[in-house]
Amino acid sequence: MSYDRYLAICNPLHYTTIMTIKLQQSLVIYCWVFGFLLTQITLNFLCQLQFCGPNIINHFFCDLVPFVELSCSYSHALQLEILIVAVPIMVIPFILIFISYICVFIAILGISSTTGRKKTFSTCSSHLSVVTVFYGTLITIYLVPANGRSLTVNKFIALLYIVITPLFNPIIYSLRNKEIRVVIGNLLKTREYDKNTTSK
Repeated sequence: MSYDRYLAICNPLHYTTIMTIKLQQSLVIYCWVFGFLLTQITLNFLCQLQFCGPNIINHFFCDLVPFVELSCSYSHALQLEILIVAVPIMVIPFILIFISYICVFIAILGISSTTGRKKTFSTCSSHLSVVTVFYGTLITIYLVPANGRSLTVNKFIALLYIVITPLFNPIIYSLRNKEIRVVIGNLLKTREYDKNTTSK
């Protein structure tokens, strides 16, 4: 999405010639294949672990880090592999997204009309806020050492990227719709009126 926004704002005249169906399909296929291959590496390490204790995961779902902590075998190789694989999966896309958005914001500052600048900025800021929450929580869980964090904090952070981010997306894009904002405003006014009439 960030590359699409970058092309649409920074190269609008070349957008249709660059962002073809073939390029879109290639981007999707590369992401799926790359993600599948990197997951296979982690899966091979996971299959070598031995579990000998109570196999109860103290988490909301079967996440990788709590699952590895259940193992009674030597898991430092797997933890090193997770750290190494996390860089191409999380850090590189995060950096590329921010670089593209820096270029987009520079292009937005070059727009002469304030309404056009405001509309373009609101379109990009919604996506950027979702990306920041998603990647920020992922990087905190998988790359930042968890020595000082409790299990409850890790569970809360995991809840952010599993539940909040998918909920965040439609809410942000819905609030940009004028009709939905009007309906929400009318709903809040009706509730306020009902509260005032019942209190009297």
